[in-house]
Formats: sequence, C-alpha cells, structure tokens
Amino acid sequence: MARGPVGQITRGTTGTNRLRRVDRWIARQPALRRASDPLVVDLGYGASGVTALELHSRLAHVRPDVEVLGLEIDPARVAHARAQLELVRGGGTSFAPDARVSFARGGFEVPVAGGRRPAVVRAFNVLRQYDEAEVPHAWATMAGRLASDGLLVEGTCDEIGRIATWAAIGPDAMPRTLTVSLRLAGLQHPSVAAERLPKALIHRNVPGERVHDFLAALDAEWDRAASVSPFGPVHRWRTALSALVAGGWPILDRSRWRLGEVSVPWEAVAPR
Repeated sequence: MARGPVGQITRGTTGTNRLRRVDRWIARQPALRRASDPLVVDLGYGASGVTALELHSRLAHVRPDVEVLGLEIDPARVAHARAQLELVRGGGTSFAPDARVSFARGGFEVPVAGGRRPAVVRAFNVLRQYDEAEVPHAWATMAGRLASDGLLVEGTCDEIGRIATWAAIGPDAMPRTLTVSLRLAGLQHPSVAAERLPKALIHRNVPGERVHDFLAALDAEWDRAASVSPFGPVHRWRTALSALVAGGWPILDRSRWRLGEVSVPWEAVAPR
C-alpha cells in the first residue's frame, strides 16, 4: 500500500526575503560548494513557493548548476507553487525564467526521483508544532536522505527574517552547530533569539541548561559593549563576541560576525 508524505501540514506562513539569512549561510557551506550533485531541498516551503525560488537565486551565485526542489505535504500548495513557477517561466517575475526549480509533494521522507540524494535539505519553521521528543526522529528521517557529505539545516525565524536560528545536522542525524543570526540595528538584547530557537532547544532556555548559559553570556557581553555603540552595532557585536571568546566560549567563523551571526558547536548548547 502506498504511503503518503510523512509529517503534518504547517501553518504555511511565508514571505519574501524571510529566509535570506540562512540562505546566505548555506551558500558558504562545503556541502553545497563541493557537491557532485548540487540538489537542494526546500522542505515545507509553505503557502507560497517564493522561498524556493529565492533559495535558488542566492545559491546560483556560487553554484550556477544548483537545483532546488520544493516539497510540501498539502497538494493545494504544490499546485499553487507550480502556478507561480509558470509565471517565472514566462518571464513575468524577477527570477530567472530558466531557474532549475521544481515543486512536488513530500514530507520528512524527502522523496526525490531517481534515487538522488540532496546535498542540502533546508527545513525551516516546520518543527514548531511538534513535541520536542519528536525532533530526533524527524531529524533522522530527513538526514537519512542526504548525500554522504550532505547537510540538514533545521531552524526557525520570525515573520520578517530579522531573527533566525538553525542547527546544522549531518547525515548521521547528529547536530553539529547552532547558529544565531540577528538584525543588529535596533537590537536590544541578543537573547531575543530565544523565541525562535529550534524545537530541540526552545524549551531549554531555563537556568541550568547550556543554551540558557550561552544566551545569558551573550546578553551580558552585549551590555558591556554598550560603550562602543557610537562606532555602530556591528562593532558592538564584534566586541561582545570577542569577549565571549576571551571568556572561553567556542565561537566559530569570525568572518560571519559582521552579518550579525554567531555559531557555536552543538555541544556548547546541547540539552543536559
């Protein structure tokens, strides 16, 4: 007996440029840049196919041969995205008419024709309605479809993409890093990211948990760096992150700091 897509239909909330932060991060990853088959899956793209089209546009700058497959459980959403794609093909949008983008029905099982294995699966805002206990199985199901050196990027963002967090997960379904990405202009405290942590961590922002310690330390250094605010929010952010490094936090990838990002090994924030 044929099985349907694995998972639950999401609220479908989406919007133009909502996922720009994670898209630009993915564009830097070896899993994409070195892939022999640069297939990227936008899993659970929502009520509009625009996020898949934007993903292709951004990744094509570093991999012109990238292919993006948008997957949704709801057949009506797939039909709508395909109608949007027809407008793209006709040259009626800002997207390239020949963009290598397609849409199909699917869920956590990540169905791909021909047995191909994606280099990257981006699953954003799809696990918020699940229980924390269901996360490992969802990760394992999605990661099990990856190429041998592929990457699952699972995370959450706010409605306009100014606050985003994501976990990078390998084909073994083991999380590797947590990234927090924030719009620095007007930022009051970095711990605003707590509202958008991945499901595996969002209920762990309590005293005694590592992710709580990390966000508290980030807030404290952000406050201490207020004295350099006249030099701009990016300088303040870099000052705060440098202080975290000096304090022993294993902060990664300094080249991304200017974008309002900070990444740490998963072990530094993993649930106790």
